[in-house]
Amino acid sequence: MAVITTNRTPVNSKDERFFETLGARLAQARKDQGLTQQQVADRLGIAQQTFAHYEGGRLRLPASMLPLLAQMLGLTVDELLGLNVKPKGKRGPTPRLQQQIDRISHLPKTKQFVVMEMLDAFIAQANH
Repeated sequence: MAVITTNRTPVNSKDERFFETLGARLAQARKDQGLTQQQVADRLGIAQQTFAHYEGGRLRLPASMLPLLAQMLGLTVDELLGLNVKPKGKRGPTPRLQQQIDRISHLPKTKQFVVMEMLDAFIAQANH
């Protein structure tokens, strides 16, 4: 498979493997977060087809997108690049849940209490 580039830098087989592996990691992390290619592309401000090319390893992902992508996918840039694998046992909130928590933290204390009571009731019911 050939990697599409927008510059004139030659692409060797090691580079191709890197971008294919990065793309596979992107696809898995996106699916783990329950996101579609379209949702990720919209947040990045790019076309869905472009993101599909990144996931397929056919297009080089700009380094400037790595921090936002990592944040969106609940990873560090190192993890996204395969440099530091996160232990599977420890999970944190998904980006969507984290956004909801942030929004709740800006509500008045009385409304925060109502949300917490609802969550407690839901969690208690789900555990039985």
